[in-house]
Amino acid sequence: MPKLPSPGKSLAAGRNAVRVTVASLVGFYPAAHLLDRPVLALYALFAPIAFGVMSPLPGSGRRRVGTLLRAAPVAAALVVLGTVLAVSTWSAAAGVLLVGVVLTFCAACAPRLAGIVPGLQLFYILACFPPYAPGTLPQRLAGLAVGVALLMACESLFPQPPQQTYSTRIADALDLAARTARRLTRPTADRGLVERLRATGRDLRLSQQPLGSRPTGASRADRAMAQAGSATRRLLDQLAALAELPGAPADLASQTLLRDISATCADTADIVRGRRPARGPELMEEMTAQFLAARGNVPLARGQGLHALLRRQSTVLTVAVSAVTVRTAIALANGVDRSVPGLPHEQFWYGRRSAPRLWLIRITGHFTPRSVVFQNAFRTALGLALARVVAGSLDLSHGFWVLLAVLTLGRTTAGATWSVVRSAAVGTLVGASTAGLLLVGAGDSIQVYEYLLAPLMLIAFSVGPVGGPAWAQGLFTLVVSTAFAQIDPVTWQLAEARIVDVLTGSAVGLMCGLLAWPSGAHAEIRRSVGALFLAAAPLVRATADAVADPTPPHNAATRALQLTLHRLRIAQAAYAQYRTEPAPRTPANGPDWLAGLNYGSRALVGAYWLPTSPSAAAIPPSAVRWAREAADDIATATRRAAAFPATGIRVRTTPLPPRIAAQIPLEVLPLLVDLEVWLQALATDLETAVGAHGPADSQTVTPLNHPSPG
Repeated sequence: MPKLPSPGKSLAAGRNAVRVTVASLVGFYPAAHLLDRPVLALYALFAPIAFGVMSPLPGSGRRRVGTLLRAAPVAAALVVLGTVLAVSTWSAAAGVLLVGVVLTFCAACAPRLAGIVPGLQLFYILACFPPYAPGTLPQRLAGLAVGVALLMACESLFPQPPQQTYSTRIADALDLAARTARRLTRPTADRGLVERLRATGRDLRLSQQPLGSRPTGASRADRAMAQAGSATRRLLDQLAALAELPGAPADLASQTLLRDISATCADTADIVRGRRPARGPELMEEMTAQFLAARGNVPLARGQGLHALLRRQSTVLTVAVSAVTVRTAIALANGVDRSVPGLPHEQFWYGRRSAPRLWLIRITGHFTPRSVVFQNAFRTALGLALARVVAGSLDLSHGFWVLLAVLTLGRTTAGATWSVVRSAAVGTLVGASTAGLLLVGAGDSIQVYEYLLAPLMLIAFSVGPVGGPAWAQGLFTLVVSTAFAQIDPVTWQLAEARIVDVLTGSAVGLMCGLLAWPSGAHAEIRRSVGALFLAAAPLVRATADAVADPTPPHNAATRALQLTLHRLRIAQAAYAQYRTEPAPRTPANGPDWLAGLNYGSRALVGAYWLPTSPSAAAIPPSAVRWAREAADDIATATRRAAAFPATGIRVRTTPLPPRIAAQIPLEVLPLLVDLEVWLQALATDLETAVGAHGPADSQTVTPLNHPSPG
């Protein structure tokens, strides 16, 4: 039984239908019946539909108006381009191929553009079909301007209720973190607190935000806000892990740092809300440095008690690192661009890059067949180009409906496309049959179509977005039939043309879905996470080398860090699409892709911060040997995990032996404990990602029930 839409979603669709219907008809009726300008009427009708239905605008009110203001010049340029290239089928097809690729890649750099790409493509599609009539270009542009202006007026007069922004969610999460950090300075056993921390962290996932409101752009502000969200999620998870430990931190240094973390989180939340000016993380960085200095002067004798204390301090330190990361990212998002001594510049590499350079990095990073952005761009563009060739070669009446079907029915997997096409075909058949009966019964009575258009649009745009492709295609068929009947004399054959065009477009879209990456992100997520593991394996060893011997330059670590960061971006894009695709009919005990991404993030955080910790005393050769061997164990397991063996893996972890710990000066012992905890957390992520089945890599397997540091 199909799942019914939520009342909130249905209400939002109804409000949007009112805005689109009013904006469309206020421009369409005068142009069609008073001015007798059919081209002007057509563009005035479709402009609100393109931006209001095909491309639901993010945000509400002023934000939507701003998006329309920026999109209107692009839409006008596409109308001009389509009008010029309509001179021949092949030039029009080449144009739609270029437009499809460029818009999709630009959407990967600008989140607001991502939601309106289908609407922008519609304007090129409308303009590139016969007749080749450059003389009608002024009418086309005027109709576009009228439709967009009316939609902007409706968005201002009847705004959508405001949605919670991503920055507001970050501020709320930081408030919770501030309260929790202060509470953890005394013993607590609140299971509900742990659940709230983890639930709030899950709410910060970008998948919980509307498409156009996600900070996924290439700009410095978007990159910084995305990093702030990721670090805030990590901060909440670390606080939850700390809250699960028995008792409270007994040492004064940890309690002091927790209070400083609380104050920093509260202050950062106020910066996000605009209550105080943005500032850098200098104060929190100084507090963390004081804590690091105090760790080397612990008033305990060597032994298990000291090791347990250092492990707890390591967990508190990772919370501080996340707080510093959030504060720095928020400062960068608000225009603070000065560097802070002591912070790893690689983690905030985008802070000093120009906007064009950041766009170029994003585009070139995804210009690989292994990127889902690349795959979606070329799958859609090739489908539209092929549809334009087919429609032009067969001289199909109203051939732009063929491309419209490809644009609206195409999905990222062949299975999902087939499911949508089946539903759309049924809906189109029913809608076209009803439209045919209407056209036969009403004949040339224009008044009938005038009276029916408004209620049909309200119903179509209220029910279609929540009812599925069958309802959407069937009702839209009735809308276009009643609209075209007012522009040109039509017969029942218009309904027949609608069926032929939609089925042709469906066939083209399905063929492209079968030939071009038919599995979508379900296949790519495995490859991209595997590539992430292979890139991160050398980084683990390079980080251990940098910790054990910080004197020489570690170029290998820098190269491994850059490659791991690139692979993580590709894997994150694949995972974001994977979450939108239908689940495969496979057992539920497959790899945990989110844990794999967490492994990559944790590896990067350790590589950023561990080598920056002060180490005044020399590390004994036995400790250096332990660090490198322990890192090699994790690196070897990471390479094995990249193949995702069906039996899973068990990762060997080697704790810091007491006899070696006894030889390490107290000044550097905390740093080695930090490395130990980081490596064990990476092992936990690997076992979670691939599955903790099968034999271990060696005879020693340590239980990994410790808090996660990264």
